[in-house]
Parts: sequence; C-alpha cells; structure tokens
Amino acid sequence: MLIEDKQQYHRLDLCPACWESQHRDGSSERKGFISQWQGVYHAPPAAPVDAIQKESAESLLRKLIETHDPKHGPVCYILAVMLERKRILKVKEQIKDDGGRVFVYEHAATAEVFTIRDPNLQLDQLEEVQRATADLLAHGLNPPPPADSSSAAQPSDAASAPVAVPAESLSANP
Repeated sequence: MLIEDKQQYHRLDLCPACWESQHRDGSSERKGFISQWQGVYHAPPAAPVDAIQKESAESLLRKLIETHDPKHGPVCYILAVMLERKRILKVKEQIKDDGGRVFVYEHAATAEVFTIRDPNLQLDQLEEVQRATADLLAHGLNPPPPADSSSAAQPSDAASAPVAVPAESLSANP
C-alpha cells in the first residue's frame, strides 16, 4: 500500500494473509490512502561474473613478472593493457630506447610501479598470444601438459621481459 502521512509517502508491504485479515476491507477509505497493488517479488539476478577477473589478471601479471622469463613478455603486455582498461594500472610514462617502447605503469591503489616492454606484436602473432594469455588465466603458470606442444609456443624476445622497479630508480629521460 502507498500511504501519505504528514506530506510524506510511506510504502507498506504486507503478506497476503495480513492484507486479507487487517487491510482489505476499508483500506481505500482510510485517511492518507493513495494506492494498493499486488505483485510478486523476484530477487534481482546475481551480478554477472566478469569474464576476466581483475584479481586473477593482476595476480598472474605479478607472478609472470617475478619469473623474469622473457618468453612471458607478450602475455605481460596483454595483461597490463587489460588492467589498464579496468583502471587498475595507469600509464605514467612511455620510454623509447633502442629496443622499442617501455611503458611505466602505476598501480592505482598501491602506487607500485611496473615496467612493461611493448613486444611490437604483429597481427599474425596476436591470436597466439591471446590464446596463451587465456590459457594462463584459466590454468595458471603450471598447466597440465598440452596435447600439441606447438600451440603453446609464444613469441620470445630477451628484451621483452617485464620488470617491477622502485619509482625512485626510474629515469625521466626517454
């Protein structure tokens, strides 16, 4: 029921038995009565699960950085871009050197600084790196051995290994 009382509106939710026994007869003549209706409550659907969990992408990036393995450079780059789009990481600086571009990311919540080298992925490499990223997100760093080991290969470049560095050690010279 919707009732007006002292220029304020009040909603009164009643179970069917209470409505029948206490309010059905004479409610519409009651002072302040505005309206009554009957409905069925449906609980809102659960929030959809994010296809890529923020925590798992972030924790995977941290684990890959700790390995210092250059073969994970392209995956680290993809994860960093994903986290940038989720506003977890922010690009603070781009440094250009002989090896290409290095992105300096800052974690929005912790102010940690990560450096990720742009692996200059070619279009024909992108699908393979995306597959490797999805596989690592799904299975972690120690997945079961793949049936076809050739599909697990990633582009590798010794200069593409990501590194976490203290902010005070960064050079501002590109």
